[in-house]
Amino acid sequence: MDGAKPPPPPAGGKLSLDEALLQIVHQHHHQALRQRQHTERAKKDALRSAVRVADLLVDTVDGGVQELFVNEKRIELEARALLGTIARYRKQTDQWLAATSAVNSVLKEIGDIENWMKIMDFDCKSINAAIRNIHQS
Repeated sequence: MDGAKPPPPPAGGKLSLDEALLQIVHQHHHQALRQRQHTERAKKDALRSAVRVADLLVDTVDGGVQELFVNEKRIELEARALLGTIARYRKQTDQWLAATSAVNSVLKEIGDIENWMKIMDFDCKSINAAIRNIHQS
């Protein structure tokens, strides 16, 4: 059982019962040892394969996470730029509204002046007509 080979059979080819049993035990021991070695190799191979699969899965997931992170940063930058553009447009729109309001006020004033001028014209014509009537009489 210490790994030594069983003794060769006697010259007659017949083994005694003790020798036959010893030979069977040795064969069993060697087969069990080979089976154990085979099982250990298979376990190590399976473990290496499992580690490789796990590494590939982690790499795949990490790659996806990294891509998502890059996309998130790009979206954040674009959102900030968009907020800046919106603020600029809001300021410009406020300026346009102020200018439009000013133009509208000026137009109202022009309309008021025009109306005042029509009233003044009518008053002047009325006064002129009254003066002519007085002068003719």
